[in-house]
Amino acid sequence: MSDRYRRLTDLLIAVEQELRVMQLWELQSPSPEALASIAPFAVDQLSFSQWLQFLFLPRIYEMIETSAPLPNSCSIAPMAEEFFKLEKRDSAAIISKLAAIDRLLTTTI
Repeated sequence: MSDRYRRLTDLLIAVEQELRVMQLWELQSPSPEALASIAPFAVDQLSFSQWLQFLFLPRIYEMIETSAPLPNSCSIAPMAEEFFKLEKRDSAAIISKLAAIDRLLTTTI
């Protein structure tokens, strides 16, 4: 596993841990219809935290496991800032981790 994949895996695990600490980790998956949303961040069907848990994290983990090419651009932190601002939650830790993912995926190596 390359260093980039390893660092990304560590960040994904940290995001999952933050979702759990924030009590946003859900035990039941949304419906298949909700998961099939084609809207950006699935905003028409899922909350941002659900999108992270059920779509983003699994997709990126799969890319890592299969050594697939990673996206060359990522901008999740701004969406997180907006979502958590509306939720009125202490979100500095998760936003920091998402910003690190953005930087890692947007940086050319």
